[in-house]
Order: sequence, then C-alpha cells, then structure tokens
Amino acid sequence: MLDLPFMDAALVRLFRFRTRGFLKMQDADGRVPPPPREGGCYLYVHIPFCAALCPFCSFHRVQHCHAQAAPYFAALRQELRLYHAAGYRFTGVYFGGGTPTIEPQELLETIALVRGLFAVREISVETNPRELKPELMTQLREAGVTRLSIGVQSFDDNLLRDMQRYEKYGSAAEIIAHLQSVRGVFPTLNVDLIFNQPRQSIDSLERDLQLVRDLGVTQVSCYPLMTAPSVQRRMNTAMGAPDPRRLRPFFETILRRLQPEFTPASAWCFTRRGSTGDEYIVAAENYVGVGSGAFSYLDGVLHATTFSLAHYEQQVARGLTGIAASHRLSASDQLRYALLVRMFGLGLDREWALQRHGPRFFRTLWGELRTLELLGAAKRDDRGWRLTERGMYWLMLMMSEFFGSVNAYRDAMRAHVSEEEAGCSRGLVLPAAAIKAGLPQCG
Repeated sequence: MLDLPFMDAALVRLFRFRTRGFLKMQDADGRVPPPPREGGCYLYVHIPFCAALCPFCSFHRVQHCHAQAAPYFAALRQELRLYHAAGYRFTGVYFGGGTPTIEPQELLETIALVRGLFAVREISVETNPRELKPELMTQLREAGVTRLSIGVQSFDDNLLRDMQRYEKYGSAAEIIAHLQSVRGVFPTLNVDLIFNQPRQSIDSLERDLQLVRDLGVTQVSCYPLMTAPSVQRRMNTAMGAPDPRRLRPFFETILRRLQPEFTPASAWCFTRRGSTGDEYIVAAENYVGVGSGAFSYLDGVLHATTFSLAHYEQQVARGLTGIAASHRLSASDQLRYALLVRMFGLGLDREWALQRHGPRFFRTLWGELRTLELLGAAKRDDRGWRLTERGMYWLMLMMSEFFGSVNAYRDAMRAHVSEEEAGCSRGLVLPAAAIKAGLPQCG
C-alpha cells in the first residue's frame, strides 16, 4: 500500500478491493468482437516505436527502427480494415504510443485510411517536442488532425535530465521554442506534464504551469507519476523514488494555478476553451484498441492485444485481430467501471445511468454514491452527481490505481517479448505457451 494519509489509503484500498476482478484475462482467439449494441465507439491506434526509451514509462514501447516499423504499420492498416468489414463505426480516433510521428509517412497513410473508412470527427495524435517540425505539422493539420498532444513532462532542465529526456528531446528553452512554433496550428494543443517526480518541488511545478499559461496552450493534462514494478526499479536508479505523500499538495497546486483560466475536463485534464478531452475512455462508452499492446472495452468485455510485434503481424496475416486475451466483467463490475469513468469525467448524469443500465445501476452502487456524498467528493444536483475538487483528487488516485493494474499487466506481457524492445528483432515468434503463461490474474 502506498504511504498515503489514512483516508486516502483507505479509499485506495477499498477501490482495489471493489475492482479486483477487472483484469482477470483469459486466452482469446483473435476474432473481431461484435460491434457494441449502443453508445458511441472510439478508436485507439497504438504505435509503440520510440527513438529512446524513457526510464519512467510503463507503456508498451520498443526501440524504433524502420525495418521493424514498416511491416507493423502495414498490419495495423489491415487490422483497421477488419474492423470496418465487421461493421464498426467510430466517432473519433486517438493515435498513441510510443511516438506515432516517428514514421511520418506511415502515420499519414494510416490517418488517411481511418478517414476513408470511418466518419471520425476528432483525430488526436501524440508526439514529443523534437517532432514539432513545421512541414510535418502542416501535413498533420491538412490530414485532419484536430488535437496534437505533446509529451513535455516538465520545463525544468534538472528534471528533464532525471527523466533522461534533456538530450533526447531538448532543453526547456528548446521545448518552449518548439511549442511557440506550433501555436495556433491545431484546434486543440495539449501539453502533458508529470507531477510528483522524485526531485520535483512545488516551485518547479508552479513554473511549469505558468509556462503552460504563457505559451497559449489550449489544454494541459497533469498526470501523477505512474509506473509498473519493473519500471519502478529502473526509475529508482535513474530518478529516485517518488513520495506519494506529496501527491495532494502537488494536485492542489495544479488546481490553484490553472483555474479559472483553465477548467477541468477530467480529474487530470484542464482546457482553456472547450477542447477535446484527453481520455478516450471518457469520450465514449466503448472503445477499440488496434495494434500491439492495445486495450479495448466493448459491451462489458475487456480485450488486450498481443504485446509481441511479430505475433501481432502473424495474427493479422491470418485474418485475425491482435486480440490475445479477453475478460467479461461481471454485471456489478461493469457498473463500477461505468461509475469510475463517469466520475473521472467529473460527473454522473442520472438519466444517462437509467437509460443505459436501468434502476439496477443505483441499487448496485448506492453505497459508492452515498460514500462519495458523505466524504464531500461529489454533490448531488438536479441532473445527478458532480465531482468536487476534493473528489477530483480521490478520482485521480483511483484512476492511477486502475492504470497501475494495467501497467502490471503490461509488465507481465513485456517479460515474454523483451527481445523486441531492442528493435529490429524480426525473427522472434512467440510460442503459444509463452503467451498463455503471460496472462496474469491481476487484481
């Protein structure tokens, strides 16, 4: 258990207990799941390649080389065609990674395919500061990208060195110049910041937030430092260990320094004007993840794709998706997941819950809703429940805990494909037994 104050620790412990069944994954055959019965559906496209692997990152990523990337993108586009042929229709798409812009022409071709197959209204792309080249930015905007998200993490040169990003992605001065060059190009310009870094101070965080305000950024996503167990060991060596007791003062600083100019869109995303939200899990009730190491949630079933690039390409070549594991949440867990996502998005509408789930939603979750009220985490109004600033902090902790479970799953998957992280390991084929052995009963 994290060394948190008593109430924070008790809520995290309760959340862990109530969501212990979320990631009990089992083998899946890779066939395209049926499209969701109702509600919006979002598309997530995972591009795992990075020029350098940061010591704190828990996402599925591999060292980039073109020989490995080209066949991966070809398989990715074929998987997208499989979902289209199965009748899927997506409202928006999020290209994450990794660094999606690391292969610009492959990315542009994939965006064009998505737009040709699906009537997406929003296209979001992640990148890093050194990828903000004028020609590429123009190409992305002309390709229909509506939101660019830049992994800045900090403007503090000392912290950038701790994260091993100073040499890879530039100093604070260089990052600022890159951001200034892309100002006004995209409807939504998001900057990612990480708080509670081991050697971060409140003053350093305040300077970061002031720079976000000064640079004309339309959105900022402030994430607590989240790691998987294996990453934690590497990070402790490179950066030191974070102190969870500092989470609250850091989070309160974020609220104080960003508001009222920025308003919350979720428990850790703030927008200057009604910009696109940062979390596709909030934007739609169902989402499909394509590519290696992606997750989907469809009609109460959680799916995970293989973490082996070679196995992923083999699956798609056989006319299958990359899905290697699935788990149908119990009826009560589906409701708890819906509550988690809605409250993380700042509120639960009563009519939405009744239309989607009927009266059983409130019969099952009356204890959770009442607890949120009694603790001052949510207030009831005519429409339903709205998260308070106190509640935002606790939902940030809970969502961090949820992603911590996902990171533990990623850890187990990476243990079987560690050879691929070095890049260009084209001959690697993962035995079926290794895939099965790597499906942890998380929670």
